[in-house]
Amino acid sequence: MAMFDVGESIPPDTAHAVSVSLPTWEANVGYEEGEQWVMDKMTTGYPRFFIHQRIIAFANDIVVKFGKGINQRAMLFPTKKIAQRCLEFIQRRSAQKIDVEIIHLVLDPTKNTPEVLQYVLPAVSAVLYPADTHPFFKQYWQHSGDGVSSRRAEFCHGLFKDGLLIQEQPPHSPRLKKMCRGPRRYQRPSSIDHTNGTATENLESSQFLEERYGRNLNISLVENATSAVRRRIAGVLTGDVDLTTKLPAMDSNARGVSNFREDDIYLLPCGMNAIFQTHQILLRAREPRKSISFGFPYVDTLKILEKWGPGCLFYGHGAAEDLDELETRLKDGENFLGFFCEFPGNPMLSCPDLQRIRKLADAYDFAVVVDETIGTFVNINVLPFADVVVSSLTKIFSGDCNVMGGSIVLNPNSRYYKTLKTTLETEFDDTYWAEDILFMERNSRDFINRIDRVNANAEAICEVLLTHQSVSKIYYPKYNKDRPNYEACKSPGGGYGGLLSCVFKEKAQAIAFFDAIHTAKGPSLGTNFTLTSPYVILAHYGELEWAASMGVDPNLLRISVGLEETEQLKTIFLEALKATEGASM
Repeated sequence: MAMFDVGESIPPDTAHAVSVSLPTWEANVGYEEGEQWVMDKMTTGYPRFFIHQRIIAFANDIVVKFGKGINQRAMLFPTKKIAQRCLEFIQRRSAQKIDVEIIHLVLDPTKNTPEVLQYVLPAVSAVLYPADTHPFFKQYWQHSGDGVSSRRAEFCHGLFKDGLLIQEQPPHSPRLKKMCRGPRRYQRPSSIDHTNGTATENLESSQFLEERYGRNLNISLVENATSAVRRRIAGVLTGDVDLTTKLPAMDSNARGVSNFREDDIYLLPCGMNAIFQTHQILLRAREPRKSISFGFPYVDTLKILEKWGPGCLFYGHGAAEDLDELETRLKDGENFLGFFCEFPGNPMLSCPDLQRIRKLADAYDFAVVVDETIGTFVNINVLPFADVVVSSLTKIFSGDCNVMGGSIVLNPNSRYYKTLKTTLETEFDDTYWAEDILFMERNSRDFINRIDRVNANAEAICEVLLTHQSVSKIYYPKYNKDRPNYEACKSPGGGYGGLLSCVFKEKAQAIAFFDAIHTAKGPSLGTNFTLTSPYVILAHYGELEWAASMGVDPNLLRISVGLEETEQLKTIFLEALKATEGASM
């Protein structure tokens, strides 16, 4: 299995890769410490933590054209509304007044543009701010997932350099001509005049998608691609599909619930944005109250619940005793907005008791939001227990580690369904970039078959690790003490997933194993190839003692198992385990 150098993209030579190689324990610590020998080699990184070079290049050009000095930076968002939301966050978090400006870039309405642009409606809102306030803006980018995707930035940057993307003019400006009416995304202008201008010819002839399976997809197929992705999430589309024809009506009894419709599924730029938007919608749809964060959470989920709205009640252990305490609070009259949990959790693979949680929610009026990213709807069915299900499509749904995406699924039988639906109709902005949708649709065609394969491989790797003397603990739904909670939601024929974590008896053994393992090593999970990470070091480096207080060993290794041949994987893990046998502090 190939090994990658420090800072190399994973997959290698992939312009929009989602992961980056940190192949040694020392490199992971160096990354967290900001050491130059690591940072200078970083060609990319996980997109919410490491702003893509193509986004930075576009932002720099915007600062050059519209900025007020060399000490400015720009952060790019898909809409003015989101840019304004970023500013509101900064104003709440900063004690000082920050001099900022929003530049909204749109297609120049006075110029002829190629017909393909009707399907993507390119626009970018840039927030220009003093460079020394960047940490505040970076927080918003990381937590919310609201930033532009690298493909949107790349596409719009080309338009900007060709003079086709300009600053939006005030409504009274004589430059603007009347625009067509109709649906925001797929409205076909009444007429499009073509010219022989070089910029236009270049745009029309540019290759919008990478080749795969020997063909290119036409960007005009994005509407059907969106429908196909939604139906795969619904579980009613299990194979390939012809995007040139309209899909038939969807079965309304998918995912174990009745009255389910395709438009109950919303696609977003990334999984964290799905969580962020769900929280935002709940705050608007219901009386703003504290939420509940249950179980050891993915880092930014907790930050979202803490930093937006009235805050949250945090149960980091996610144990039955925590539900006992919560029930006491509820009986004493405390009220909550929503209950947020993962199923299974990351990185402990723990599973809360969704049956009990559902009963409490029904009795005490709070919404249940379940993140099914790790479980996946192939292995589990949590929708009957939830009001909202969220997921990161970036992970195993895509598998190829080259595109971001997220989803929100409403339970049509939830008591909050009508209120949430109405709020989404007025508040939800569809900002998922068309090219990203096309990649996601193509990547997800064999999703179910891949799940079956990684399930089998993960169980085989668990068996290897469980029998070795250096390993002190394995975290996997099949072996965890809360397995009955998983089984209560397990789909017929489903498995236990492709993610597991392990703890070694000594830190030196964990380091020896990680440095020796011949897999890709970097952030993210759910890739088609096995990906190993010292997860707690990467996600909680500044709060290792806090993580330990939640029962999370700082030296835990998280393993996202891929599609490799099972015997090959077992050999790789056995070889790495040999390196632990002579390691000690």
